[in-house]
Amino acid sequence: MRTNDLILRTTTILIAFILLAFSIYLFFAGHNAPGGGFIGGLMTAAAIILMYMTYGFESVKKIIPINFRYVIPFGLLTAVLSGVGSFVFDVPFLSHTFAHFSHVPILGEVELATAMFFDLGVYLTVVGVALTIILSIANDQ
Repeated sequence: MRTNDLILRTTTILIAFILLAFSIYLFFAGHNAPGGGFIGGLMTAAAIILMYMTYGFESVKKIIPINFRYVIPFGLLTAVLSGVGSFVFDVPFLSHTFAHFSHVPILGEVELATAMFFDLGVYLTVVGVALTIILSIANDQ
């Protein structure tokens, strides 16, 4: 017997959007405040897992055609390269710097930190690992 899951499907869209938006906020706020790549990646994985639970594996796979096992090494490579890049400037591993761009259209003043590339690597690795584990467990059932 099929249940009427209209409310679940409708609220999932809203909740997933809120989770993804908050994930992006945490990712960008994490350099100067609590947050960053790890918690942002967990929030993104939670949003995608919610979509898998609500809409099913095949439906979400059509929307997000990514094999998350390949996201893990890309994230690790990004994180390691962001740390190794400091050797080019003869500073210790994972040293970072930042620059201010004051005339960016629409956004105004923007700060770009090299630590963001490390956080991006952590973000991608966490999303890849969390979704690989959860989807592997779900497919075994």
